[in-house]
Amino acid sequence: MNVLSSLIRFENLQELKRLCHWGPVIALTVIALCSTMAILDSVLWYWPLDTTGGSINFIMLINWTVLILYNYFNAMFVGPGYIPLGWKPESSKDCMCLQYCRVCQGFKAPRSHHCRKCNRCVMKMDHHCPWINNCCGHQNHAYFTSFLILAPLGCIHAAIIFIMTMYTQLYDRISFGWSSVKIDISAVKRDQRPIIPFGVSAFATSLFALGLALGTTIAVGMLFFIQMKVILRNRTSIEVWIEEKAKDRIQYYQIGEEFIFPYDLGSKWENFKQVFTWSGIPEGDGIEWPVQEKCDQYTLTIEQLKQKADKRVRSVQYRVIEDYSGACCPLNKGVKTFFTTPCTEEPRIKLRKGEMIFATRGLKRWMYGDKALDDEQVKAGVRIRGWFPRRCVEKCLYDTVRDLPVNEEKKDR
Repeated sequence: MNVLSSLIRFENLQELKRLCHWGPVIALTVIALCSTMAILDSVLWYWPLDTTGGSINFIMLINWTVLILYNYFNAMFVGPGYIPLGWKPESSKDCMCLQYCRVCQGFKAPRSHHCRKCNRCVMKMDHHCPWINNCCGHQNHAYFTSFLILAPLGCIHAAIIFIMTMYTQLYDRISFGWSSVKIDISAVKRDQRPIIPFGVSAFATSLFALGLALGTTIAVGMLFFIQMKVILRNRTSIEVWIEEKAKDRIQYYQIGEEFIFPYDLGSKWENFKQVFTWSGIPEGDGIEWPVQEKCDQYTLTIEQLKQKADKRVRSVQYRVIEDYSGACCPLNKGVKTFFTTPCTEEPRIKLRKGEMIFATRGLKRWMYGDKALDDEQVKAGVRIRGWFPRRCVEKCLYDTVRDLPVNEEKKDR
């Protein structure tokens, strides 16, 4: 009863809307199709329930489905944990070491980041996952990672069932010419004919389910290894990126500074226990974290402030010369621009001729940056940033913010 209540306990009914998204729809459809077809293939044509092995196999298939769905729904509905609205540290001096979130009207606690999709500051945010239509963070990281390992294991089991079902059903009908290569299937053969014959539709569905199972095994399995790599180093995907930018900033300015990542406890087992516990509840409150001796709670947040300031200095100003509708794949901006659109859920921004953009990063045919806003919008906390085609802008000869020629500014750096 406790397990059932944990599955259906939502903060409010609005949480159910998370299911109304392409990510959960596709994920649950794949789980349902693979599980259903594996059970049907096993019971009807491959390993009947009137045998000991068939019964064990059936229980294992049900077990995989229950465990996968349990961790999937917990990752979705338990959520990552959010920083309270209007949060600030106990000491006012510590506010100088933290970023302020204008949307949540509070400071960002260490390791937290604001998610544009969830519209909240997320505790120990790793990433926003479209497949669960929620963020992966402090409270649901273990559930999410457990789902990533259980799904491939269940799909491997299902794939074996699909392969053996098709083989055993087609063995007596089609001669492949493999007289020297045979599999002993006497243990699962039945004298009586199945209730439902294994026809073309059953074969096609089993083959399709096999493709889904193998594809899921490869794709989700890769995600699992990526997640375990960062967990064993007590990092998140965002913090890996922050650490790389810290090294790039130090190398760019050649200041001789050393950056030490504060949350790596030195032992992979200790790092592992920060996420996975026997109770299922992760260590810590999501605001304060154990750190290395040479570091403090704000070592990483201070580095983020330095990177934010450096980002403003190194941004390049562009003027919009072509209107852009904000379409993900614009047809009127060239074939190459259409096919090289960034594979990300980050937004695209509308552009009008004459507007100013501060670009912070870019690809060959796309750029990412902030739109220059008026004073009223800045005071209101409005921020418009996202991707746009590179052909729609041209580089400004003078930076109107710093009133320096671009070439001269680079020399000063």
